[in-house]
Amino acid sequence: MGFSIRRCDAADLAEWARLRQALWPDGSVEEHAGEIAVALPEGILRGYLAIGDEERAIGFAELSIRRYANGSTQSPVPFLEGIWIVPEHRQHGIGRLLIERISADCAAEGFVELCSDAEIDNLVSQHAHESWGFSETERVVYFRKTL
Repeated sequence: MGFSIRRCDAADLAEWARLRQALWPDGSVEEHAGEIAVALPEGILRGYLAIGDEERAIGFAELSIRRYANGSTQSPVPFLEGIWIVPEHRQHGIGRLLIERISADCAAEGFVELCSDAEIDNLVSQHAHESWGFSETERVVYFRKTL
């Protein structure tokens, strides 16, 4: 199985939205495409596709440029918003290659760190982040009070 990694552009919007919806199923593919279309020209949202045989997207990673991220040492900071690989293509190093490409692109722009997060009970994601070279910086519990 061969695959390549590329940064998304407007022509990739449909594939990006399809994979994004697989990771975040609360919105429709059309809603995801709309969010991407609005944010893409601003340069604060970036997508990367893993392309497999037959030129089909088999994974993606998305980052944004945030003003702040917990544990960051700079502002602005690139933040990994999500990463998802088609289940039958997992455990083949695709996530690592996505992170390596994102890291290289961000470093070339002068950023010195890449931040991310994972749900506190998502141990698979936490272990994946560690294997990609991320270091845990802090844990936070969020609260809400209904008024």
